[in-house]
Amino acid sequence: MKITPVEDLFTILNETATIMQEELHCTYLEALAETGENLFHESILQDELSELTVKRLRKSYESINLNSCTKEEIRKSFQLAILKGMKENVQPNHQMTPDAVGMLMGYLADKFIQEKTFRLLDPAVGTGNLLTTVMNHQKDKTVEATGIEIDDLLIKLAYINANLQEHPIQFFNQDSLEPLFIEAADAVMSDLPVGYYPNDVRSAEYKLRADEGHSYAHHLYIEQSMNHVKSGSYLFFIIPNGMFESDQAPKLHEFINEHAYIQGLIQLPLTMFKNEKAAKSIFILQKKGEGVTPPKQALLVNMPSLSKTAEVEKILKKIDVWFKESK
Repeated sequence: MKITPVEDLFTILNETATIMQEELHCTYLEALAETGENLFHESILQDELSELTVKRLRKSYESINLNSCTKEEIRKSFQLAILKGMKENVQPNHQMTPDAVGMLMGYLADKFIQEKTFRLLDPAVGTGNLLTTVMNHQKDKTVEATGIEIDDLLIKLAYINANLQEHPIQFFNQDSLEPLFIEAADAVMSDLPVGYYPNDVRSAEYKLRADEGHSYAHHLYIEQSMNHVKSGSYLFFIIPNGMFESDQAPKLHEFINEHAYIQGLIQLPLTMFKNEKAAKSIFILQKKGEGVTPPKQALLVNMPSLSKTAEVEKILKKIDVWFKESK
Protein backbone atom coordinates (compact mmCIF):
# COMPACT_ATOMS: atom_id res chain seq x y z
CA MET A 1 0.00 0.00 0.00
CA LYS A 2 1.37 3.39 -1.04
CA ILE A 3 2.14 5.76 1.85
CA THR A 4 0.57 9.19 1.37
CA PRO A 5 2.61 12.42 1.79
CA VAL A 6 0.48 13.20 4.90
CA GLU A 7 1.39 9.84 6.52
CA ASP A 8 5.02 10.27 5.50
CA LEU A 9 5.38 13.73 7.03
CA PHE A 10 3.37 12.76 10.14
CA THR A 11 5.73 9.79 10.71
CA ILE A 12 8.75 12.12 10.63
CA LEU A 13 7.13 14.74 12.88
CA ASN A 14 6.07 12.02 15.31
CA GLU A 15 9.42 10.17 15.38
CA THR A 16 11.51 13.31 15.80
CA ALA A 17 9.14 14.81 18.41
CA THR A 18 9.26 11.55 20.41
CA ILE A 19 13.09 11.51 20.29
CA MET A 20 13.23 15.12 21.51
CA GLN A 21 10.54 14.59 24.14
CA GLU A 22 12.69 11.89 25.76
CA GLU A 23 15.94 13.81 25.56
CA LEU A 24 14.62 17.26 26.53
CA HIS A 25 12.25 15.93 29.23
CA CYS A 26 9.36 17.99 27.89
CA THR A 27 5.81 17.28 26.71
CA TYR A 28 5.12 15.85 23.25
CA LEU A 29 3.55 19.15 22.09
CA GLU A 30 6.58 21.16 23.25
CA ALA A 31 8.83 18.71 21.40
CA LEU A 32 6.59 18.96 18.32
CA ALA A 33 7.06 22.75 18.35
CA GLU A 34 10.85 22.26 18.52
CA THR A 35 10.93 19.75 15.65
CA GLY A 36 8.66 21.99 13.57
CA GLU A 37 11.14 24.86 14.06
CA ASN A 38 13.99 22.60 12.93
CA LEU A 39 12.13 21.54 9.79
CA PHE A 40 11.31 25.13 8.90
CA HIS A 41 14.87 26.41 9.47
CA GLU A 42 16.42 23.26 7.92
CA SER A 43 18.75 23.13 10.88
CA ILE A 44 18.84 21.61 14.39
CA LEU A 45 18.45 24.53 16.78
CA GLN A 46 18.65 22.78 20.18
CA ASP A 47 22.17 22.98 21.67
CA GLU A 48 21.51 20.52 24.50
CA LEU A 49 20.98 17.44 22.30
CA SER A 50 23.55 14.65 22.23
CA GLU A 51 25.59 14.02 19.09
CA LEU A 52 23.81 10.72 18.50
CA THR A 53 20.36 12.40 18.72
CA VAL A 54 21.44 15.13 16.31
CA LYS A 55 22.51 12.42 13.82
CA ARG A 56 19.18 10.58 14.19
CA LEU A 57 17.18 13.79 13.72
CA ARG A 58 19.23 14.88 10.72
CA LYS A 59 18.67 11.51 9.05
CA SER A 60 14.89 11.83 9.58
CA TYR A 61 14.71 15.42 8.32
CA GLU A 62 16.74 14.61 5.21
CA SER A 63 14.24 11.91 4.23
CA ILE A 64 11.47 14.47 3.59
CA ASN A 65 11.21 17.32 1.11
CA LEU A 66 8.66 19.88 2.34
CA ASN A 67 8.65 21.60 -1.06
CA SER A 68 7.07 18.49 -2.58
CA CYS A 69 4.12 18.69 -0.11
CA THR A 70 1.07 20.89 -0.62
CA LYS A 71 -0.02 23.34 2.10
CA GLU A 72 -2.97 21.07 2.96
CA GLU A 73 -0.72 18.00 3.26
CA ILE A 74 1.57 19.90 5.66
CA ARG A 75 -1.42 21.18 7.66
CA LYS A 76 -3.00 17.73 7.94
CA SER A 77 0.17 15.97 9.05
CA PHE A 78 0.95 18.69 11.62
CA GLN A 79 -2.66 18.49 12.82
CA LEU A 80 -2.40 14.71 13.32
CA ALA A 81 0.71 15.21 15.44
CA ILE A 82 -1.00 17.94 17.51
CA LEU A 83 -4.04 15.69 18.05
CA LYS A 84 -1.73 12.93 19.29
CA GLY A 85 -0.10 15.37 21.71
CA MET A 86 -3.46 16.64 22.93
CA LYS A 87 -4.61 13.13 23.79
CA GLU A 88 -1.62 12.83 26.11
CA ASN A 89 -2.23 16.16 27.78
CA VAL A 90 -5.91 17.00 27.55
CA GLN A 91 -7.05 20.49 28.45
CA PRO A 92 -10.60 21.63 27.73
CA ASN A 93 -9.47 24.81 25.94
CA HIS A 94 -7.23 22.76 23.61
CA GLN A 95 -10.08 21.45 21.47
CA MET A 96 -9.48 21.38 17.74
CA THR A 97 -12.16 22.32 15.23
CA PRO A 98 -13.00 19.15 13.23
CA ASP A 99 -11.49 19.16 9.73
CA ALA A 100 -14.83 18.87 7.94
CA VAL A 101 -16.06 22.00 9.75
CA GLY A 102 -12.86 23.87 8.81
CA MET A 103 -13.39 22.97 5.16
CA LEU A 104 -17.04 24.07 5.31
CA MET A 105 -15.92 27.41 6.84
CA GLY A 106 -13.36 27.74 4.02
CA TYR A 107 -16.07 27.05 1.42
CA LEU A 108 -18.38 29.67 2.99
CA ALA A 109 -15.62 32.29 3.19
CA ASP A 110 -14.79 31.72 -0.48
CA LYS A 111 -18.49 32.17 -1.39
CA PHE A 112 -19.19 35.26 0.73
CA ILE A 113 -15.93 37.19 0.38
CA GLN A 114 -15.65 38.61 -3.13
CA GLU A 115 -12.41 40.59 -2.70
CA LYS A 116 -9.35 39.02 -4.33
CA THR A 117 -7.13 40.31 -1.50
CA PHE A 118 -8.34 40.45 2.09
CA ARG A 119 -7.25 40.35 5.74
CA LEU A 120 -8.71 37.65 7.95
CA LEU A 121 -8.83 37.73 11.78
CA ASP A 122 -9.11 34.81 14.19
CA PRO A 123 -9.28 36.15 17.77
CA ALA A 124 -9.06 32.61 19.24
CA VAL A 125 -6.52 31.11 16.85
CA GLY A 126 -5.35 28.14 18.98
CA THR A 127 -2.89 26.07 16.92
CA GLY A 128 -3.85 27.89 13.71
CA ASN A 129 -5.53 24.82 12.25
CA LEU A 130 -8.92 26.41 11.46
CA LEU A 131 -7.34 29.61 10.14
CA THR A 132 -4.93 27.82 7.78
CA THR A 133 -7.68 25.42 6.62
CA VAL A 134 -9.78 28.43 5.60
CA MET A 135 -6.79 30.11 3.91
CA ASN A 136 -6.02 26.92 1.99
CA HIS A 137 -9.58 26.85 0.61
CA GLN A 138 -9.61 30.35 -0.92
CA LYS A 139 -9.46 30.00 -4.70
CA ASP A 140 -7.14 32.44 -6.48
CA LYS A 141 -7.19 34.89 -3.57
CA THR A 142 -4.44 36.52 -1.56
CA VAL A 143 -5.15 36.26 2.15
CA GLU A 144 -3.17 37.85 4.95
CA ALA A 145 -4.24 37.03 8.47
CA THR A 146 -4.03 37.98 12.12
CA GLY A 147 -4.26 35.36 14.87
CA ILE A 148 -4.56 36.07 18.59
CA GLU A 149 -4.01 33.47 21.30
CA ILE A 150 -3.31 33.75 25.03
CA ASP A 151 -1.76 30.26 25.44
CA ASP A 152 2.03 30.33 24.88
CA LEU A 153 2.34 26.77 23.60
CA LEU A 154 -0.68 26.94 21.27
CA ILE A 155 0.54 30.15 19.65
CA LYS A 156 4.01 28.66 19.19
CA LEU A 157 2.44 25.67 17.40
CA ALA A 158 0.30 28.11 15.36
CA TYR A 159 3.21 30.16 14.06
CA ILE A 160 5.22 27.02 13.23
CA ASN A 161 2.13 25.65 11.45
CA ALA A 162 1.89 28.91 9.47
CA ASN A 163 5.63 28.99 8.68
CA LEU A 164 5.66 25.40 7.39
CA GLN A 165 2.69 26.21 5.13
CA GLU A 166 4.26 29.59 4.18
CA HIS A 167 1.19 31.61 5.18
CA PRO A 168 1.52 35.34 5.95
CA ILE A 169 -0.03 35.44 9.44
CA GLN A 170 0.74 37.94 12.20
CA PHE A 171 0.38 36.41 15.66
CA PHE A 172 -0.27 38.21 18.94
CA ASN A 173 0.23 36.34 22.22
CA GLN A 174 -2.39 38.02 24.41
CA ASP A 175 -5.91 37.91 25.82
CA SER A 176 -8.13 38.83 22.84
CA LEU A 177 -10.56 40.65 25.12
CA GLU A 178 -7.88 43.12 26.25
CA PRO A 179 -7.33 46.14 23.93
CA LEU A 180 -6.07 45.00 20.49
CA PHE A 181 -3.64 47.06 18.46
CA ILE A 182 -4.26 45.43 15.09
CA GLU A 183 -5.20 46.49 11.60
CA ALA A 184 -8.96 46.35 10.91
CA ALA A 185 -9.80 43.05 9.20
CA ASP A 186 -12.03 42.34 6.18
CA ALA A 187 -13.44 39.17 7.76
CA VAL A 188 -13.44 37.19 11.01
CA MET A 189 -13.33 33.42 11.24
CA SER A 190 -13.38 31.84 14.70
CA ASP A 191 -14.37 28.83 16.77
CA LEU A 192 -15.45 30.85 19.80
CA PRO A 193 -14.22 29.87 23.28
CA VAL A 194 -17.37 29.11 25.25
CA GLY A 195 -17.80 29.85 28.93
CA TYR A 196 -17.46 32.62 31.48
CA TYR A 197 -14.78 35.31 31.20
CA PRO A 198 -13.10 35.64 34.61
CA ASN A 199 -11.89 39.26 34.28
CA ASP A 200 -14.90 41.31 35.46
CA VAL A 201 -12.95 44.58 35.40
CA ARG A 202 -12.18 44.16 31.71
CA SER A 203 -15.62 42.85 30.74
CA ALA A 204 -17.21 45.94 32.37
CA GLU A 205 -15.99 47.89 29.31
CA TYR A 206 -18.12 45.79 26.94
CA LYS A 207 -21.73 46.43 25.96
CA LEU A 208 -22.33 42.67 26.22
CA ARG A 209 -21.16 42.45 29.84
CA ALA A 210 -23.44 40.58 32.25
CA ASP A 211 -25.63 42.72 34.51
CA GLU A 212 -24.38 40.64 37.41
CA GLY A 213 -21.75 37.90 37.81
CA HIS A 214 -19.30 36.84 35.08
CA SER A 215 -19.95 37.67 31.43
CA TYR A 216 -19.98 35.08 28.66
CA ALA A 217 -16.63 35.02 26.86
CA HIS A 218 -18.26 34.00 23.55
CA HIS A 219 -20.52 37.09 23.66
CA LEU A 220 -17.56 39.38 24.35
CA TYR A 221 -15.60 37.79 21.48
CA ILE A 222 -18.45 38.64 19.09
CA GLU A 223 -18.41 42.28 20.26
CA GLN A 224 -14.60 42.52 20.11
CA SER A 225 -14.61 41.01 16.60
CA MET A 226 -17.26 43.51 15.47
CA ASN A 227 -15.01 46.34 16.74
CA HIS A 228 -12.06 45.13 14.64
CA VAL A 229 -13.61 44.65 11.19
CA LYS A 230 -14.48 47.17 8.50
CA SER A 231 -18.09 48.01 7.58
CA GLY A 232 -19.60 45.39 5.29
CA SER A 233 -17.22 42.69 6.57
CA TYR A 234 -18.41 39.14 7.16
CA LEU A 235 -17.96 37.34 10.47
CA PHE A 236 -18.13 33.54 10.66
CA PHE A 237 -18.42 32.13 14.17
CA ILE A 238 -18.75 28.57 15.43
CA ILE A 239 -21.22 29.00 18.29
CA PRO A 240 -22.99 26.73 20.80
CA ASN A 241 -26.54 25.89 19.67
CA GLY A 242 -27.98 27.16 22.97
CA MET A 243 -26.39 30.60 22.67
CA PHE A 244 -29.69 32.41 22.07
CA GLU A 245 -31.46 30.62 24.92
CA SER A 246 -29.22 31.82 27.76
CA ASP A 247 -30.08 34.42 30.39
CA GLN A 248 -27.75 36.89 28.61
CA ALA A 249 -29.26 36.27 25.13
CA PRO A 250 -31.61 39.32 25.00
CA LYS A 251 -28.62 41.69 25.20
CA LEU A 252 -26.83 39.74 22.46
CA HIS A 253 -29.93 39.94 20.19
CA GLU A 254 -30.08 43.69 20.70
CA PHE A 255 -26.37 44.15 19.99
CA ILE A 256 -26.49 42.07 16.79
CA ASN A 257 -29.61 43.92 15.53
CA GLU A 258 -27.85 47.23 16.08
CA HIS A 259 -24.50 46.37 14.47
CA ALA A 260 -25.00 43.59 11.92
CA TYR A 261 -27.26 41.70 9.54
CA ILE A 262 -27.67 37.98 10.11
CA GLN A 263 -26.66 36.29 6.85
CA GLY A 264 -27.07 32.70 7.92
CA LEU A 265 -27.09 29.96 10.52
CA ILE A 266 -25.84 26.51 9.58
CA GLN A 267 -26.49 23.86 12.19
CA LEU A 268 -23.73 21.26 12.26
CA PRO A 269 -24.76 17.58 12.37
CA LEU A 270 -25.45 16.33 15.90
CA THR A 271 -23.47 13.17 15.04
CA MET A 272 -20.29 15.30 15.34
CA PHE A 273 -20.81 15.94 19.04
CA LYS A 274 -20.73 13.78 22.17
CA ASN A 275 -24.16 15.01 23.20
CA GLU A 276 -26.82 17.48 22.11
CA LYS A 277 -25.70 20.06 24.70
CA ALA A 278 -22.26 20.23 23.05
CA ALA A 279 -23.71 20.74 19.53
CA LYS A 280 -22.66 23.81 17.53
CA SER A 281 -23.60 25.88 14.49
CA ILE A 282 -21.89 28.28 12.09
CA PHE A 283 -23.28 31.77 12.57
CA ILE A 284 -22.68 34.26 9.74
CA LEU A 285 -23.00 38.02 10.27
CA GLN A 286 -22.29 41.07 8.13
CA LYS A 287 -21.32 44.32 9.81
CA LYS A 288 -23.66 47.17 8.94
CA GLY A 289 -22.36 50.18 7.03
CA GLU A 290 -23.10 52.51 4.17
CA GLY A 291 -24.52 50.61 1.18
CA VAL A 292 -24.73 47.34 3.14
CA THR A 293 -28.18 45.74 2.82
CA PRO A 294 -29.65 42.68 4.55
CA PRO A 295 -30.19 39.48 2.53
CA LYS A 296 -33.72 38.90 1.19
CA GLN A 297 -33.82 36.03 3.67
CA ALA A 298 -31.20 34.49 5.94
CA LEU A 299 -29.57 31.21 4.91
CA LEU A 300 -30.88 28.57 7.34
CA VAL A 301 -29.46 25.08 6.91
CA ASN A 302 -29.33 21.87 8.92
CA MET A 303 -26.22 20.00 7.78
CA PRO A 304 -26.63 16.23 7.37
CA SER A 305 -23.91 13.91 8.63
CA LEU A 306 -20.81 14.98 6.69
CA SER A 307 -20.07 11.37 5.74
CA LYS A 308 -23.31 11.30 3.66
CA THR A 309 -21.77 12.75 0.51
CA ALA A 310 -24.91 12.86 -1.64
CA GLU A 311 -26.89 14.69 1.08
CA VAL A 312 -24.05 17.16 1.66
CA GLU A 313 -23.93 17.83 -2.11
CA LYS A 314 -27.66 18.66 -2.04
CA ILE A 315 -27.12 21.16 0.78
CA LEU A 316 -24.18 22.81 -1.03
CA LYS A 317 -26.44 23.19 -4.12
CA LYS A 318 -29.08 24.78 -1.87
CA ILE A 319 -26.43 27.24 -0.61
CA ASP A 320 -25.45 28.04 -4.24
CA VAL A 321 -29.10 28.79 -5.10
CA TRP A 322 -29.39 31.02 -2.00
CA PHE A 323 -26.33 33.01 -3.17
CA LYS A 324 -27.82 33.57 -6.63
CA GLU A 325 -31.20 34.63 -5.24
CA SER A 326 -30.26 36.56 -2.08
CA LYS A 327 -27.09 38.42 -2.95
